[in-house]
Amino acid sequence: MAEKNRKRIKDLVLIAFFAALIAVCSWISVPMPHGVPVTLQTFAIFAAAGILGTKRSAFAVGVYIIMGAIGVPVFSGFEGGLGRLLGVTGGYIMGFLFSVILTGIITKRAGKGFPALVISMCAGLLVCYAFGAAWFMYVYTGSKGATTLGAILSVSVLPFIIPDIAKILLAASVVKAIDKTKIIPE
Repeated sequence: MAEKNRKRIKDLVLIAFFAALIAVCSWISVPMPHGVPVTLQTFAIFAAAGILGTKRSAFAVGVYIIMGAIGVPVFSGFEGGLGRLLGVTGGYIMGFLFSVILTGIITKRAGKGFPALVISMCAGLLVCYAFGAAWFMYVYTGSKGATTLGAILSVSVLPFIIPDIAKILLAASVVKAIDKTKIIPE
């Protein structure tokens, strides 16, 4: 029983740590000419998925989203609140949850080799882009009028592909380094 409680405490600490890491990484941003900054948020999302696995990373992202929804300024630009989740970028934030789930599932089946990690994280990124772009289009169309999918993708996806691939490569490298240390249990 003591071992089971110790494992639960470790899991809770890891979940809380990664929820905080996602928040901190969302605050680290590089302004872009198109107006939406590039943050390190996706790095933290994919590091969590690779290190914690499906269940614990989903909990970490869930905690992060809930904190933001209730107004804790964990989102980029030190923002929080339900309005942010319902705004044009809210789909990307919600997409993080599905990203870690898919990344975790693929990683569990394909293993944690570097290529497998990169492929699973890219699949997770595509899920995030799909949720985000769909929500962006829904909100944008509702507030500004009809637009094309191409116009939405050119603003909300295309400028982020190269930075996101760089963050995935960094996250996969961190996952491999952490796995070598064996400091975080499966």
